[in-house]
Amino acid sequence: MKKLAFISAAIIALCSFTTAGYNVGDKAIDFKLKNVDGKMVSMSDYKAAKGFIVVFTCNHCPFAKAYEDRIIALNTKYAPQGYPVIAINPNDPTQVEEDNYANMQARAKAKNYQFPYLVDETQNIAHAYGAAHTPHVFVLQKSGSDLVVKYIGAIDDNSDDASAVKQKYVENAVDNLLAGKAVDPSSTKAIGCTIKWKS
Repeated sequence: MKKLAFISAAIIALCSFTTAGYNVGDKAIDFKLKNVDGKMVSMSDYKAAKGFIVVFTCNHCPFAKAYEDRIIALNTKYAPQGYPVIAINPNDPTQVEEDNYANMQARAKAKNYQFPYLVDETQNIAHAYGAAHTPHVFVLQKSGSDLVVKYIGAIDDNSDDASAVKQKYVENAVDNLLAGKAVDPSSTKAIGCTIKWKS
């Protein structure tokens, strides 16, 4: 009986710690996280932005690596149109050394990232957003002082082969927002490695 009570308490504690995160239409919180250049970055720094492509990603995950050039391409295409990429690494580096801050800096330099690559040291932002995988994308649109979630999920429909992609979910979402149209689909299943949460 005591063992059952302990298990129940553990499940309750886990449920109270884990958040469901955002749904499409929710207002997202801003953040202030450290970039690979040592500076703190917030979405409020981007006065002229119309919205953001927030990507939870990392160094080590094969899926994140497969999508890296596509993430770079998204920023190249959409930052000039008001939707820059902001990449966030939520992983616990004590579990995966490749995801530590020094390796983040080296990766960003090697790939010449033209967007922030931020470290979510407390993992509070990943929890708040409901990120579960790397990569996991949240497209946000500015509406007055609010940041409204317009799309959640995968970058596209083929993690293995960029040349075989049929549905470019994030591009579709941002193109629709720029055209003043509804995003459809507004959510897909994020495919990638699970986030390495602190114990």
